[in-house]
Amino acid sequence: MKKKILIFTATYNELKNLKLYFDEIYKINIDFDLLVIDDNSPDLTWKKLKEFQKKYKNLKVIIREKKLGLDTAHKKAFFYAKEKKYDYLITMDIDSHEPKSIIEIIKELDNGYDFVIGSRYMENGKCDYVGYRNFISRFGNKLIKKVLNINLDEFTTSYRGFNLQGLKNFDLNVMKFKGYSFLMEAVFRIHIMGYQMKQIPIHFRERKFHKSKMARIELFRALINLFILFVEKNLNFKKNEIKK
Repeated sequence: MKKKILIFTATYNELKNLKLYFDEIYKINIDFDLLVIDDNSPDLTWKKLKEFQKKYKNLKVIIREKKLGLDTAHKKAFFYAKEKKYDYLITMDIDSHEPKSIIEIIKELDNGYDFVIGSRYMENGKCDYVGYRNFISRFGNKLIKKVLNINLDEFTTSYRGFNLQGLKNFDLNVMKFKGYSFLMEAVFRIHIMGYQMKQIPIHFRERKFHKSKMARIELFRALINLFILFVEKNLNFKKNEIKK
C-alpha cells in the first residue's frame, strides 16, 4: 500500500536558505507533502514561503505569531501529521540536512522500523562542525549513549523518521524538555517504550548563513536533564526487577 508521507521543517530567519532547500527537496522522486512552520521570521521568510505555495501545491505553511522554539514546532508538526492521518513523518533542518537522505529514511521505515534517525557520528556519517562545536557535539552524543545505554551514536539531530502507524502509543506532545534536551528525550522515550529504532549515516552540513550558537546555559540544562533521564531509567529497571 502506498504510504502517505509528510516532510516537516521549522524556519526562523531562513530566507537565504529557502531556494536551495526547495531546489533539493523537489528533486526527490517520491510523493510527499511538505509542512513548514515559521515563527514570524523578521527577515520575512514566511512571506517567501507564501510565494512558494503558489508554485508547490503540496506545500503547507503555518505561521506562528512569535518565536516559540524548536520543540513546540516539532510537537505541532507531530500533532498535524497524526490528525491528517499520515503514515510517515520526516523531520529535518532546512539548512544542515541533505534532503536526499530522506529516501534512505523511508526505506528503513518500509523495512519495519518505527523510528529512524540520521547520524553524523556512526560509520560513514559526516559532520562539518570544527573546533569547539565539533568537540561539544561529539562528546555530548557519546556521553548520552554511555549514560542512557542506548545503542545509537546520535541523539541531538532533528533528522528523523517516524512510522506513525507503528508508534501508536507514542506522542511528542508529552515530552517535558526543551531545546536539545527535547531531541534527546524523544529518543529516550521511544527506546524505553520498546519500539524498533535504526540509525543511518548522514552528512551534516555547516550552515551557510546565520551561524548557530548554543548558549552555555543550554549545555548545563542538557546535563541536568540527562541525569534526570538516567535516574528515571534506573528506577524503572529496579521496578521491573521487583515485579519479576
